[in-house]
Amino acid sequence: MPGPGYPCQVANDLIGHTMPRIRKAAVLAAVLFMACQASQSVHSATAATPATLPDTLDQRLAACLACHSVKERNDAFFPRIAGKPAGYLYNQLLNFREGRRHYPLMTYMVDHLPDTYLREIAEYFSNLHPAYAPPARGSADSATEAMQQRGQQLVRHGDPARKIPACVACHGEQLTGVAPAIPGLVGLPADYINAQFGAWRSKARRAQAPDCMAEIAGRLSVADVAALSGWLGRQTPDASARPAASIAQPLPLKCGSVAEGQP
Repeated sequence: MPGPGYPCQVANDLIGHTMPRIRKAAVLAAVLFMACQASQSVHSATAATPATLPDTLDQRLAACLACHSVKERNDAFFPRIAGKPAGYLYNQLLNFREGRRHYPLMTYMVDHLPDTYLREIAEYFSNLHPAYAPPARGSADSATEAMQQRGQQLVRHGDPARKIPACVACHGEQLTGVAPAIPGLVGLPADYINAQFGAWRSKARRAQAPDCMAEIAGRLSVADVAALSGWLGRQTPDASARPAASIAQPLPLKCGSVAEGQP
């Protein structure tokens, strides 16, 4: 489609090349010249008028959705946060703001936001329930049968001899998390799970004390982590999966991010 400058170009061509020869062309050139001036005036006025965006939470959280898309991508770098318990999401926003988790873009976005706004953001994402994407290709593809069996053992029963609790003891029998503060593990790519265990082991990721996940990560071997992520990364969640409302108490370990009496 011709741009706003197209009439001007035509006019200039006609004036420069045809006016001496054909009087009608001169008239046409003049008309086109006036049209081009009007077109440019309208274009300039339109460009000078900024678009009015709706003041909605959807619009204000567009920056979040650029990475944590509502349409599930199974991204190993930007995890699924839709449908996670609101208390868990709120705690993670606090962790970024207060320096217990480190990712410059996240820190920049939440650094000056008040608690009430962080809670509003957490509630917004907790109420989204898009369909889960198929398990992503990644390190889980190379997990052997023995690794799969070890991973399932750790998830379902833990390793009592090494004081490693079963994942289901905190994250729920269906691994969908427990409201309000324990996240689900299903639907996370194996590479993301590996990265988070690495962050806990290296102290790059922390939570409110006592930091139960850092303690568990310290008890797991590198082979255990690979087995866990290899098994979890292959699980396809039920589309209707939701966080459980409650779980057996007490939890295997005290967690600072889970208030006494929760979930």
